[in-house]
Amino acid sequence: MSGEINLRHDEGGKTGPLTPYEGREPPAPRWFEHMIAQAPERLTAMCGGVRLNVLRWGDRAKPGLVLIHGNGAHAWWWAFVAPYLAEDYNVAAFDLSGMGDSAWRDSYAMAAYADEPIAVAEACGMFEHVEPPVIVGHSFGGFVTMMCGARHGARLAGTILVDSPVNPPGRPGGPPHREMRPHRVYPTLNAALARFRLAPEQKCENHFLIDYVARRSLKEVEGGWTWKFDPAIWQRFESGDAAASLRAISCRVAILRGDRSVLMPPEIGDYMFELLHRAVPVVGIPQARHHVMLDQPLAFVAALRALLADWNHSRPSRRGPAPA
Repeated sequence: MSGEINLRHDEGGKTGPLTPYEGREPPAPRWFEHMIAQAPERLTAMCGGVRLNVLRWGDRAKPGLVLIHGNGAHAWWWAFVAPYLAEDYNVAAFDLSGMGDSAWRDSYAMAAYADEPIAVAEACGMFEHVEPPVIVGHSFGGFVTMMCGARHGARLAGTILVDSPVNPPGRPGGPPHREMRPHRVYPTLNAALARFRLAPEQKCENHFLIDYVARRSLKEVEGGWTWKFDPAIWQRFESGDAAASLRAISCRVAILRGDRSVLMPPEIGDYMFELLHRAVPVVGIPQARHHVMLDQPLAFVAALRALLADWNHSRPSRRGPAPA
């Protein structure tokens, strides 16, 4: 597990936002405006008695594609990507429990998270299609995807892991460790936006995308604005063995990584390639850092489309188990 979080309030002494917030939307290109104008269907799915917030694009009669965001993030991270994919797929993005607009759990574990994509696929009618759905997960969402593929691979056409590093022995990893404390409440929306961070901290030239996801990371509460995700997620969190989950995936697997990612440099991609018996594609997105869909959204879409198109001409099962 990468041990990162996709947003955090800045109370550790650092000052200044990564992007300028001056009470106005940054300029955005036409493709982005066109994508976000394609409003998704809003629905809910239930998993283990917990309500999940779901966004859906495209024709339900097409094959299913479930998109999973990173830790502390939300489904809207996919809103400017999903409509491109919806040309060929029934696409759903959802808020993991404890994040976005989904309900919070009393406690969190990877095994529970791994069942959530299946519940979303069922709610969106994806198992009614002759072709099983594909799961795509970014960062922490990739670890959810790994365990989902290990537990439910027979029901899936494939899994795609996006900059979700499985580290070799001796390299630091695992979920973040931080004190449990309530989120700070900021008096205005702009004050809260000024505290939005990507982590690991990185440059991102697409300020319009940072602004878009930041605004949807916040909720209005008494006294101002605060973050949507549950600050208690990482208390007593059970993550499981990521390498074992990766090896146990029984459907097709593909790995995407940012060529400039600090969490997933080439040697980590090579390590995961070896764990999977050198039988899966590992594709780098040029000029992308860890937050691939923010850094290079169109290149990311092109890579996903190419992988999915290739899978339309291959078998849905991997060629035998990978060695331990």
